[in-house]
Amino acid sequence: MAASMRGGLAGLAVMAGLALASAGALAQELATGQVSGLPVPRYVSLKSDRVNLREGPSKEHRTSWVFQRAGLPVEVTAEFETWRRVRDADGTEGWVLHSLLSGRRTVLVAPWSKTKGETFALRESASDNATILASLEPGVIANVHSCPGGGWCNVTVNKINGYLRQDRLWGVYPNEKLN
Repeated sequence: MAASMRGGLAGLAVMAGLALASAGALAQELATGQVSGLPVPRYVSLKSDRVNLREGPSKEHRTSWVFQRAGLPVEVTAEFETWRRVRDADGTEGWVLHSLLSGRRTVLVAPWSKTKGETFALRESASDNATILASLEPGVIANVHSCPGGGWCNVTVNKINGYLRQDRLWGVYPNEKLN
């Protein structure tokens, strides 16, 4: 009886292992776009100063919003053929043609900030004690070069290269490392 129970438990363990492996494969599949093979979700930026955000993935769907800021970071949350479902920093969601998106990484400086006059220090190096190169207002777009870890990202704003704290940026994930 004990031997058959061990065999049964071993069988359950194998089945549980297969279920976990299948769940892992499914999670990996869900984390990769069916069309592009790129991670979903992921951050990208807008290529153009005029990008229509549509209610669904076709030109027949109504335009619900028009983005008017090239370089604006958006998060791709789904893919369907040549369309990408995106979300902006305000949480607005809709579909855009993939050809209007760029893989160039940009960020918004603290778009959630509502404090009048609040600024964020662009520093010479990745340290709170480093020299301040510029004070940036909320909503400024910066090009991201890297986020090497330690909570900082190397960015450029108007030809000024420096470091911003990663938790003050929308367009990179918490603890995301970019090289």
